[in-house]
Amino acid sequence: MNILILGCTRVGAELARTLCDKGHDVSIMDRRKDALDNLEESFTGLTFKGVPIDNDDLQTAGIEACDVVCAVTDDDNVNIMVAQIAKEVYKVPKVLAAIEDVEKEDMYQRYGLNSICPTRLTLDAILSAIDEYEGQSWLQFGNHRVKFYSIPIPKELIGTKCVEIDYEENEILYAIIRDGGNFVLVNNSNILLKEGDTLIFSKLVD
Repeated sequence: MNILILGCTRVGAELARTLCDKGHDVSIMDRRKDALDNLEESFTGLTFKGVPIDNDDLQTAGIEACDVVCAVTDDDNVNIMVAQIAKEVYKVPKVLAAIEDVEKEDMYQRYGLNSICPTRLTLDAILSAIDEYEGQSWLQFGNHRVKFYSIPIPKELIGTKCVEIDYEENEILYAIIRDGGNFVLVNNSNILLKEGDTLIFSKLVD
């Protein structure tokens, strides 16, 4: 298949490598040249520097001949716009968009469009693993055991930042479930904690 990936993020770069290894014709485009430089030297597909929502750049990258378009930039709104352009303007048979925001992903699905929500997948994987190991206080990851547990935010932490939590040894705040159900992966220690948050901690057991 002829596949165009828009966004050379970590996901985009790994997706490009994997699809190339499977024998597909892969092209990848990003607005930043330094992002494209992060592709492995073994990558045999085509690379393009361009704006994912620009028609001229999309045509240069070969969107008109694509069987599949994957929009995996780090901006949900860009991914949604790209997916709509690919589907409605260029009639690409298969269009997929990565959407981190759960609420946007729900809206996108209601319009009958194909999307993948890494946030939801992560949450579902954790909850599934916890259900599978119900009665145990840890999960196995490779050679290590990791304990996950959640607590409603203590009053003394409301209005503070993740970095200000008094962690135990080998413990981190892994994610936050916001009031209303939004799932937030903690990738920034300066995230402000709010009333109504549920905190999900992970701790290395051994």
